[in-house]
Amino acid sequence: MTISMYEASVPVFSARLKALSAVLSAAEQNAADRKIDPQVFLTARLAPDMFALVRQVQIATDHAKGAPSRLAGREVPKYEDNEVSFADVQARIAKTIDHLATFSAADLDGSDERMIELKLGGKDVSLTGLQYLLHGAMPNFYFHVTTAYDILRHNGVPLGKATFLGR
Repeated sequence: MTISMYEASVPVFSARLKALSAVLSAAEQNAADRKIDPQVFLTARLAPDMFALVRQVQIATDHAKGAPSRLAGREVPKYEDNEVSFADVQARIAKTIDHLATFSAADLDGSDERMIELKLGGKDVSLTGLQYLLHGAMPNFYFHVTTAYDILRHNGVPLGKATFLGR
């Protein structure tokens, strides 16, 4: 049995973004319960040279909206990257999930061999759709979703694997 490019991307991005939304809701509630300014969490980072929580969410949603768009040969939606609150990042996630809902399996049929042209590190890169999805978009997406979770867990938000997995 084979898995389609659609099944390997759109439902996965959508499910993980819904779980990220739940993680962020738990963090917002935890900040209120502990009387912590939400900006403490939103601007937190794991290390001085890493991006803060808000930027992690922005990059995760960029990969989630970008990958199926590129695979389907569509223009990638541009977001302003101006989120500063839990409501803002939740809205960005919801907007991305809505964008993902516009794709069908037929939109991504044959995209495993479609050449995807990107600029990475200032260099032009050309990958097949399958290479791009499995070795570029998905690993980057998971890195930023996981880092967002880790930032919050590091700051004492009581999260567990089940929340990360969306259970």
